[in-house]
Amino acid sequence: MAITLHTTFLPHDDADAAKAFYRDLLGFEIRQEVGYNDMHWITVGPPEQPDVNLVLHPPGADPAITDDERRTITEMMAKGTFASMLLASEDLEDTFAKLEAGGADILQEPADQDWGVRDCAVRDPAGNTLRIQQAR
Repeated sequence: MAITLHTTFLPHDDADAAKAFYRDLLGFEIRQEVGYNDMHWITVGPPEQPDVNLVLHPPGADPAITDDERRTITEMMAKGTFASMLLASEDLEDTFAKLEAGGADILQEPADQDWGVRDCAVRDPAGNTLRIQQAR
């Protein structure tokens, strides 16, 4: 049995800022946009991996989420503690330079980690933490 990653989700709170970050800074392609009322779901992904998708979604869209839970999610997103993702780059230094020049919220410059990888960390416009490691 072979299981592969197909789609994963991260919240966003500004569709235009999310598209600019993931498309213009990370180089992902926008694959689909779905709108409903004032909410947007944006599917993006790396052009080299057409079967891997990241859906940027409105964090409170699930009707089962209570108002208190929506407030908690909003507070956690603002602190950068709600969601995260790990990416890899063939050229970490170049990727970091592009993110820094593009005004990304830098959490950590490229560094060699004790656990054996070289990586950096940034926050996307919604506060999600993205760690990007040097691909081996």
